[in-house]
Amino acid sequence: MNLSSLLARVLPPSGPEPVRVLMVCMGNICSSPTAEGVLRHKLQLAGLDKAVEVDSAGTHAFHVGNPPDQRSVKHALQRGYDLSRLRARKLGPQDFTRFDLLLAMDWDNLALMEAACPDEPAMRRRLQRLTDHIPTHSPLAGAQVVPDPYYGGPQGFDHVLDLVEAACDGLLPRLKVMVDSRGNPLRSEDARG
Repeated sequence: MNLSSLLARVLPPSGPEPVRVLMVCMGNICSSPTAEGVLRHKLQLAGLDKAVEVDSAGTHAFHVGNPPDQRSVKHALQRGYDLSRLRARKLGPQDFTRFDLLLAMDWDNLALMEAACPDEPAMRRRLQRLTDHIPTHSPLAGAQVVPDPYYGGPQGFDHVLDLVEAACDGLLPRLKVMVDSRGNPLRSEDARG
C-alpha cells in the first residue's frame, strides 16, 4: 500500500463542506422527520444527496431516541418516503453552528429556536420557517406553518405531506445555489449522465 492510499484511509476527504439543513418541530416524531424524509428523497432525485445533509430535531426532549409516529411513517410511505430509520433527538447548541439552515415547522418552534440561538446576526439568519420556501405559484402559497398532526386524524398527516412537499420543491433551487457557491459538484455520481 502506498502512502497516498494509506492517507486516504485515515484522513477525511478534502473538499467543500456539504450544505446542512435541519428540520425542527416540537417532539421530532411527526412534522420534522417527515420534512427530513421528503427533502432527502427530493435531493436524491435531484442528484444533490452527496452535497446536502439533512437532519431533524425537536425543541423538546419528549421522544428522544424514538422512531417517528407510526401514522407519519405510514402516510409518508404511501407517497414513497421511508422514515423508518429516523430517530428523535433534541435541538442542541451545536446545531446553530453546524447547520446552514434551521427550518422550523411553525411560529412557536421558531420562537424557541430564536431564544436558544446565539445572538449573532449570521446565525440568526439561518433560522426560518419551512413554509417560507413554498413557491408563490403553489396552491399552498401563503401557508404560515406546517401544523402538528399528532392530535388529529389521517387528513392532518396528508396535509403535512402536502405542505412539506411544496416547501421542499421551493427549497431545492436555493440549495442548488448554496451547493454551487461552495464549489461542490451539483450532482452525485449516480445522477450524472
